[in-house]
This record gives sequence, structure tokens and C-alpha cells, in this order.
Amino acid sequence: MFTSNPFAVLSGSIPIGVMQAYVIVMALLVAGGTLFDVIHKGSARYFFENWRNSKRKGARELGSGELVSIAVQTAVVDVLASGEFCNVKRRIAHLLGMYGFVLYVLATVVMVFNPAAGGIWAQLWWLGGLMVCVGGYWFWFFIRVDVAAEGRSPFRIMRADLFILSLLASATLGLIWAATGGGVGVLFWLYILANTVLFAGVPWSKFAHMFFKPAAAFEKRLAMANGTAENLPTQSRDDPEQRKRHSMELLLDAPMDMGLGIKREAPRHY
Repeated sequence: MFTSNPFAVLSGSIPIGVMQAYVIVMALLVAGGTLFDVIHKGSARYFFENWRNSKRKGARELGSGELVSIAVQTAVVDVLASGEFCNVKRRIAHLLGMYGFVLYVLATVVMVFNPAAGGIWAQLWWLGGLMVCVGGYWFWFFIRVDVAAEGRSPFRIMRADLFILSLLASATLGLIWAATGGGVGVLFWLYILANTVLFAGVPWSKFAHMFFKPAAAFEKRLAMANGTAENLPTQSRDDPEQRKRHSMELLLDAPMDMGLGIKREAPRHY
């Protein structure tokens, strides 16, 4: 089961060309939906304007070597390692979902366009789907802020949940469909429905954020490097001049590390 191509079994009922056309249509919907999202929200214009303002107001000009270094740091820390998450559990759940989704989609494309592909590609498809389910359900039931910190029901659904729910539905239904032998049936059509909602719902979900977040992280690192710091104060309390002008006399000589404070325990006092 874990080494056979479920889409090759399906080709006995649905022509392989139809499956390939469906995958191409979904890819076009993602591209079109992302482009629509960029135009509708003005994301690209916002990033480019911020970049120009940052270069104009920067205390110093960055060299090409620094730009390459910042790009590498962004790719490794912020993208590949999800460094923006301070919460370890959320970072692990995000990494499971992200890398699982990449494996799941890549293996699907390979097996649909090459019915003879199986073995390692089938195993990667199963591994990716399971990673999505583990990371996604862990996040949905135990890590979400409105569930973990605010005590709301995990079954409370908002429009912003379209991406994660359709992704979980796609992976879950796909694995169950393959585990029960594949073929055309109710599970298959539910699987197709979940995939269609996932890839066609880009303008109404958080799908497009995976393309925006690297740009935002890169821009933030540029702003810190050239001195603009996104117009935020750069002095901290460990700076001698900042400590002298502090309005609270009690903090003038206070140690920098004053313990965990409100982080001593999880926010579960609802």
C-alpha cells in the first residue's frame, strides 16, 4: 500500500490525461489567485514602497555582499526554519505542515504525470500527508491562540480557517482514499472537492501568505541592517543612554534579566 501509486490505480476509471489536466488547472488557479490577491490587497506595491523608503531613509547603503548575506539568512532562518515563531510547539507544527505539504504536492504531481512512478514517490506522498495531518491537527486542537489561550471551542470556524481546514481535508481524505484501495467513489469525490477548495480558494484564504512572508522577512532584515528599523526605536534598556532617560526610576538600576514574569506559565486562566 505504501509503495504503490494510487493514481495509477485510478487511471483504470479516469483517463490519465484528465487527471493531468486537473493538476494543471489547480496550478493555474493558485497562480491566478495569488496574482489577484496581490493586486486586490496591494501587497506588491506596499513592499516596493517600503523598500524604496527604507533605502532613502537608511543611515547607510548596503553593499551587494550584505544583500546576498541577508537573502541567505532570510531563506535559511525565516523560510526553511520558520524562525519567526518564538513558540517552539508552533514552530514544530508549522514545519511539519510546511514540509509535509511540499512532499505531498510534489509526490502527487510526479505520480500523476508518471503513472509508473511508485516506490519512493508513493512513500514520500504518504509521509507528506501524515506530516500535514500531525502538524495541522496538533495546531488546530492544541496550539491555536483562540483555543489554547482564550478557551474557545476548537470547532469554532471562521473564514480565515479556510486554508488550514481545506489542507487538512485534502491530506486526510487522500490518505483514507488511498488506504481503502483508491478508485472512484464517495471518498474520491470528497478528496477532489477538498483539493479544489484548497487551490481555487486562494483569494479567500491564507494560501498566498507563503509567497508574501519571505518578502516581508527579507524587507525586515534590510530595514534593521540599514538603520531604518521600520521606524521603530532601536535603543533598548541595556543601552546606557536609554536607561538614563527612563521614566520609571525603579527600572534605572534593575537587572536586564528579571525572570520569566508572565511567561512563567501558559496563558490558560480563562
